[in-house]
Formats: sequence, C-alpha cells, structure tokens
Amino acid sequence: MEILKVQNLCKTYGAGENAVKALRDVSFSMEKGEFAAVVGASGSGKSTLLNCIGGLDSPTGGSIWLNGENFLLMKEQQRTVFRRRNIGFVFQSFQLIPELNVEQNIIFPLLLDGKKPEKGAVDEILDTLGLTERRKHLPGQLSGGQQQRAAIGRALITKPILILADEPTGNLDSENSRDVMELLASASRKYSQTILMITHNTALTSYAERIFHVTDGHLADLGGKRNEKLS
Repeated sequence: MEILKVQNLCKTYGAGENAVKALRDVSFSMEKGEFAAVVGASGSGKSTLLNCIGGLDSPTGGSIWLNGENFLLMKEQQRTVFRRRNIGFVFQSFQLIPELNVEQNIIFPLLLDGKKPEKGAVDEILDTLGLTERRKHLPGQLSGGQQQRAAIGRALITKPILILADEPTGNLDSENSRDVMELLASASRKYSQTILMITHNTALTSYAERIFHVTDGHLADLGGKRNEKLS
C-alpha cells in the first residue's frame, strides 16, 4: 500500500542570479511499514526535502501525496489539522515541553486534537520505549536518550501514516544512538509504521530498509532490502 508519493518536487530559494535550487525534480514513493533513510552532505537538500514533505516548508513545484490525498492542495488550516493527525515528527533537539512529564508530553498531540488518550495504548508505548518507570519524570530529569525515546512516543501516539525523523541521533552518544535506531526499526515492524529519516551518519543506514542519497538537490534511490525483495 503506497503511503507517500512525491512527484517532481522542486524548491528554489531566492531569484535570478541569487537563486539556489535546493530540490530538483525529486520523485519517489514509500509503502506502508517501510523504513527509509536519506543521506547526503550538509546543504545537499535533505533537510529541505523533509521539511517540504512535513508541511514545514513550501515547495516551488511538484506534488506530495499522503495516503492518497494531495497534501499541497489543502488550505492552510486543513493542512495543519491533516499534518497533526497523520504525520509524526522526531527532531534532533527532542522538542519536549519542559513543564510536562513524559506521559503528558507523549499524549500532548492527542490533547491538541481534542481526543482522549487510551490508557492501554499509552501504557504499551511507554513499555515499548522502556519509559514506564519514568512516566512522571520531567524532561530535565531524563538523559538525552530517554528524552528522545519520549519524543518517539509522542510521534507514535497518534498512529500517524508517516513519521519524519530529522537527525534523531544527532545529540546522542553511540550507545543511545543505537538504542534509538533499534526503537525506530522496531516501531516500523511492530506498528507497520512508515518512517523517513534523514541523517549525515551513513552507519545508521544499516537499520533502514531503503536508502536515498541527495546531492545538490537531486535524489537517487540506492536500493535496499525492499528492492532486493522485489528483484
């Protein structure tokens, strides 16, 4: 089942001689439950790609389809609601609310949408993330790895059709980086969660099923486990 379809996506900053083409006719698609990594040098366009797909930036051309709906044709308010309900974000800097404890941070997207959290679902996520004993702790009382786990829980709680992970291990040491990557890979398998991650660390691509490489705004599909299965 196709979850994400990107067609001829372009993004240009500035105009005339000062124009910078961050994305050049990028096209690809992802299936339900697929875990893909996007790698590339700093300034290659990978962050711009993630921001456009997540609706945090507007492309100058092309289309983005999420679960069969043309995301870019939606009006701003409709797009905001759709993004909140269907896209989960995991940021390098965690972006947890310091005044809320772990459980409150995880369920916050549901509360924003006026929904009542299901205790069983919250308990399951906390258990999966190894945060059951930390559920009442504030972010400041957690290690970096624990904060990132809470951020992953926040991304999972709405059961989004797509999770976008922006350098999710960028602020972590090697041990915590490994734990976070194993959690993301586990979430992809356990919940059939589609995940698109950008990273500058090519060693982390071993956890992904598929690898994309971005160079000067051009995207190349390097293949992976999914492609091997189809060949």
